[in-house]
Amino acid sequence: MKSRQITVGDQAWTVRVDGPASRHNVLLLPDADDPADVFDNVCARLHESELQTVVVESVAGLDPAGVHAVLDALELPYVNVAGRGTGAALAWRVCAGRFGRFMSLVVADHGHPAVPGADGNAPDPACPPLELPVTMLVTKTVPRATADASGRYVYGEFRVVPLEVDNVATEASHELATEIVLRTSLW
Repeated sequence: MKSRQITVGDQAWTVRVDGPASRHNVLLLPDADDPADVFDNVCARLHESELQTVVVESVAGLDPAGVHAVLDALELPYVNVAGRGTGAALAWRVCAGRFGRFMSLVVADHGHPAVPGADGNAPDPACPPLELPVTMLVTKTVPRATADASGRYVYGEFRVVPLEVDNVATEASHELATEIVLRTSLW
């Protein structure tokens, strides 16, 4: 994958862009401890489906405004978004609100930020609902109840896919890629 450094203000992020040049792009956001190549198998499958991928190597310090700035620097007006763990938490917040720049969302290992966790507290109770299609992959680390509660914050088509894995990016890359392809297809 081709790496590119994007600087916004005093922050810099490394993104890996690859795949066929297309108007169909997928932004992938990793978990906090994921290595830079965590989505390589997923990306290979997405490239075969004629999708260009943009992988942020680390989401540390990245917020929704930073995601928009990265996409602006790459001149990508519309993207599909996928994330796991910390990247999924960011993806929910980035895509929240009215339909616009983001076409679809596929998340794993994190529910909508307004859904209370096991401790009874919601990470971001003010996070608005989403107006786009969403697929939530339920792994061993996220209970089904979290997925069901997250569905209340999706004003588009919402699917839940249960997977008996700990890390969807490494243990179920083909399922993750399939769900992303299904969300990027207009049929």
